Amino acid sequence: MGLTGVIGPDALTEAREQRDLSNQLGDRVHKTMAESSTSRHISPLLKMTQTTPTVLWNDSADPAELTAALTWGCVGATCNPVIAYTTIKQHPDVWGPRIREIAARLPTAGEAEIGWQAVKDMTVEAAKLLEPAFDAHAGRNGRISVQTDPRLHRDKAALVAQAVEFDALAKNIIVKIPATKTGIEAMEAATYRGVSVNATVSFTVPQSVAAGEAIERGLVRREADGLDVSTMGPVVTIMGGRLDDWMKKVVARDGITIDPGYLEWAGVAALKRGYHVFQERGFRSRILSAAFRNHMQWSELVGGDLVVSPPFSWQQRFNTSGIDPVSRIDVPVDPRVLDALATKIPDFVRAYEVDGMTTDEFESFGSCAVTLRQFLAADADLDALVRDVIVPDPLR
Repeated sequence: MGLTGVIGPDALTEAREQRDLSNQLGDRVHKTMAESSTSRHISPLLKMTQTTPTVLWNDSADPAELTAALTWGCVGATCNPVIAYTTIKQHPDVWGPRIREIAARLPTAGEAEIGWQAVKDMTVEAAKLLEPAFDAHAGRNGRISVQTDPRLHRDKAALVAQAVEFDALAKNIIVKIPATKTGIEAMEAATYRGVSVNATVSFTVPQSVAAGEAIERGLVRREADGLDVSTMGPVVTIMGGRLDDWMKKVVARDGITIDPGYLEWAGVAALKRGYHVFQERGFRSRILSAAFRNHMQWSELVGGDLVVSPPFSWQQRFNTSGIDPVSRIDVPVDPRVLDALATKIPDFVRAYEVDGMTTDEFESFGSCAVTLRQFLAADADLDALVRDVIVPDPLR
């Protein structure tokens, strides 16, 4: 399977060309970081939200972080099991008493039910902070993500039922469903039921396109039955940094020699490609950039009608970076970088090409398997945290 729109492998054979290319890439990165006299008086993220169609969401439902992010134009929030667990663990003074209160209110509930009720409570509180943005954007933004239980990832009916349950928590919920074969089937069904979906556990162009198509089918079915879609706001995540992580693992595993700087562009390449496919096909869902590992997963996407959702710590870094957030969404990744990635790493071709994988292959793709395992582990960690609160160790 060839890589679309790249030059042949001969470009990689000369050491001089490799050195020149590295210099050019370095110049490009440094150029984006140069301070502009016109942007010194406004944070880069606020400038982006005021001057481009690119919108900012916060990758956490933590109320303190979200409140701060709102001051530089944030209009939404995402969350996942790892983030939810981390937020609860980092604020034991807040969540310890609340977990005990939930346990008292639900006297027959087990650890998992209590933990998930805490996540739902966190979600509802964050939703209130985002209601003004939700109203201002007629539902396209102003949403808080809540992720379906990773333990349900093999059960379409259970995913749809939980998506409908979560959708009822507040008017501005968006529900994360994994971009596996089963999850993509659930996305269409949940969308038809009126749930705004955020496709997650998604790292590749074929996953994003399959999710975009499924959401579109759900929207079309609703319209055909006379049901309203005007205030729905679906998004399709590409976790670019986690794709980079997998490329680095493959290079280490297989002993591949490649300029390590090229590996920082794999996620950006998939995000740009996915975005342009969505534009060409007229999908009503938007691409969302998540899992940040470098500033390009933000700065190279500015100008697109899409969502960037960095963790709060990355937003702080971006705001002090001096990067001028001018439109770069249509600036292609250097073709020699794409060629190097495709020539040396077959999994990059699988991730970058629209037909690089079938839906049956999604769940076994490296990034997907690693992330599903992490999310499942976070569920177990949350269970353990709840256990320590409601059945404390008497020897501590």
